[in-house]
This record gives sequence, C-alpha cells and structure tokens, in this order.
Amino acid sequence: MKKFLDQDFLLSNSVAEELYHNHAAKMPIIDYHNHLSPEAMASNYQFANITDAWLYGDHYKWRAMRANGINEKYVTGNGTDEEKFQKWAQTVPYTLRNPLYHWTHLELRRYFGIDELLSPETAAEIYSETAALLKKDSHSCIGLLLQMNVETLCTTDDPVDNLAHHQAIKEQIKAPKVYPSFRPDKALGMDGSKAYLTYLQQLAEVSGVAINSLDTLLEALQQRVDYFHTNGCRVSDLGFNQIPAFNPKATGLDQHFQSVLAGKQLALETIENLQGYVLTALCKMYHAKGWVQQFHLGALRNNNDRGLRELGPDTGYDSMGDFSQAERMSKFFNNLDNTDQLAKTIIYNLNPRDNDLFATMTGNFNDGKTVGKFQFGTGWWFLDQKIGMEAQMNSLSNMGLFSRFVGMLTDSRSFLSFPRHEYFRRILCNLIGTDVVNGELPHDMDLLGGMVEDICYYNAKKYFEFEHNQ
Repeated sequence: MKKFLDQDFLLSNSVAEELYHNHAAKMPIIDYHNHLSPEAMASNYQFANITDAWLYGDHYKWRAMRANGINEKYVTGNGTDEEKFQKWAQTVPYTLRNPLYHWTHLELRRYFGIDELLSPETAAEIYSETAALLKKDSHSCIGLLLQMNVETLCTTDDPVDNLAHHQAIKEQIKAPKVYPSFRPDKALGMDGSKAYLTYLQQLAEVSGVAINSLDTLLEALQQRVDYFHTNGCRVSDLGFNQIPAFNPKATGLDQHFQSVLAGKQLALETIENLQGYVLTALCKMYHAKGWVQQFHLGALRNNNDRGLRELGPDTGYDSMGDFSQAERMSKFFNNLDNTDQLAKTIIYNLNPRDNDLFATMTGNFNDGKTVGKFQFGTGWWFLDQKIGMEAQMNSLSNMGLFSRFVGMLTDSRSFLSFPRHEYFRRILCNLIGTDVVNGELPHDMDLLGGMVEDICYYNAKKYFEFEHNQ
C-alpha cells in the first residue's frame, strides 16, 4: 500500500515514475491563463496569513464550505482570518475524493514543508507555522511563483485596464515574465443596460475614441489591442456559454447598435448578431497581431440570484451548462478561416459529454502551416481534476495529435495554486506509463520522455512565442 502523497503520488507503475521524475518534474511552468492579481505582483505583496493567501477569492473552497454547512460569515463574511481558516480546516476532512483534498495538502507540502493532514486538531499549529513563513521574502507573491519554477504567466485583463501594474512588474529585480491577456467580454454585452453603457464610456475615455457607432466601437477596441500588444500581450480570451450565433449577412447592425446606445433591450437574435460581428472583427485583429485566441465555453453562471445579489459574480454559484456548441463553433471559425484570418486558437470545454465534439472540431481548422494551430485546451474549472483531465487527454489522443498539446494552466486566483501543474504532470505521466505497461505504447523512454517534456513545457513555449516579447 502506498503512502498518501509520497514521491510517487498518482504514479501507478515504474514507467510513469521514470517519466515524471526524469522528465516532467524538471520542466519550468508556463501558465498562459490565470486570474492572478497584477497589482499584488507589482507590489510583491506579502500575505498576512494563509487565509489571506488561500481563502480570499477562492470560490472552489467557498462552495465546499457552504456544502459543509459553514455560515457565510466564515466564508466571505466578517469572520476573522483565523476563524475562517479554522472553518476551512473543519471542512477539509469532508473533501476526501474531491481534488481540493489533494490540492490542499500538495500546497501545504510544496510551499511550507508541512506533512500533517489539515484538520480541526492541526489547524492552529498550521496557521501559526504558515504565518511565520509568509513573512519571509521566499513567500511573497513573487517568491511563491519562483518556488514553483514559474517562468511565464499571463493574467486576465479587461480592455480598459491601463496595464500600469504590468509595467511595474517589469521593475521587479527577479520575477517571472508576466504578460497581460485581452479579455473583452464586457465590450460584447450589447444588452443596453446601464452597466453596459457605463462600460462603453470607460472604453471611450481610455481609448480616446467617442463610441457612437459600431465602427467607432471597433476603432476603440483596435486602439486597446494595439496598446496591449505594445505592453507584451500575445493572448486573448473569451468566456461565453456559447459562441454567438452570428449571421455574416445580417443587415442593419449599426441601427441596432444605436438602439443599444439608447438603452433599449433587443431580441436575443439581434444581440448575438451584434456580438458576433464585433467578436469577428476582434478575431481578425488578433490574427493580424499574431496572437493566440482562447475560448472558454460552457459555463452556466450566476445560478443563485440571492448569492449574486448579496456577494456578486464569481463567488461560487456557477456550474456546467448543457449548451449546444458544435454548429456555432463551426460557422464562426469557418467564417474566419474562409478569408485566412483565423488566429491560433484554443477551445476549452466545460461539459465532458462534449469532449469528443471539441476534439474533432480542432481538426477542421488546422492549415498545414502552423504546428498545432487549433488546440483542444486542458480540462478546466469543474473538469480540472484527475478524471476530467484524463478524459480530455483521451479525447485529444483519439481525435488529434496529443504530442502537440500545449498542456496545463491554473485558471486560478491563488498564488498557491501552482502545484496543480505537478498534479497534471503526474496524471499525464501515469496515463502514458499505463499504456506502456499494457503494451499499447513502446517502451522507448527517449520518445516518450520527449513527448512529456513537450506537453509540459516546450509546446507552449513554441506556440505562444513569448520570447518575441523581449
């Protein structure tokens, strides 16, 4: 019987062990999509305690605590940091077989050298021990990243952001390369609400373009794309439940946009045509810049009205959706490819029923010029766990070129989340090692080790071309 979290955690055979320890473990980390705070990195923020580092903003943990009957006072409310940690420690033993149990103890070991299981009995000692370490330079925001061998990461940034924090990060004497990502979701709202019109005013102010038509909206967005590019951005992202059902032949769109500017609510079909028109124009801008575009699809957000009203979005009330994806993706990407203006693209699926669908979609738009141009992205959010990642990798293997996969990302708001790359790498090595043991892959460690190193690091390095930012 193996010991929990020993050196061969998640590795079930000697081939997997060799692949992980001799190949995967040594690879630097390129984390090309996360929600880390540029402000915290710019100031090299020092966390007050592990609650500050671990529980603030982590809706994975918040969902688990609520499911365990923890009062909101100790989740997102006004409980003290130590009380909140105690309540998390009370919850952890009930997360057995949830990835939170693995992540929690991996993070305690990798960042703090703590082997004890977190529980109500060990909470006080662990809280004190981690608080002392978090005062050290080695455990500042930048220190935590360097501990995990993070070479490059990309934050998620709104077009109206002035990127001052990214500029300040460059002044850090020793830090990973940190680049912005362009996330225009708010610009695509098109719902005529007061919040949307306020956002357009912000976009107009920061771009210097008065937004009074679709053309001027695109002009403002082009200005921001140019600005982001100057500041090192090479990646865009979009988080929609589905690609908009855009009809390229739709007419009267500027007239409809005037109605949006007047605060009117349009029919869904019209909204989606407006969204699709602007998104298509953005994707052509990305292609012209040589960016990678990412599409995170399938989340059903803000299911709980009371939770949204009291706490706001991104507080743990989202779930998988069951949206129709194939036809919308096909039409949208085909429209871009038809004029050879389809950028490098990564699509992420949130419903496991659609894994094969997404994997086969990527094969429709590779062009024979760019290696792995159209990617099926790693399992994300609710699929960011052993079964979810294995399922994604199996679909990709069956339908495409697994060897060209650009690998893992954290998609996290936590500076303590980077052992998730280790988690992924161990699962990857075990998947391949098991195939070797079963006689389904050759026992050629040069061949297999090279593939593992590529998936963990080199594929992403070549794909995103961040070195061209220098």
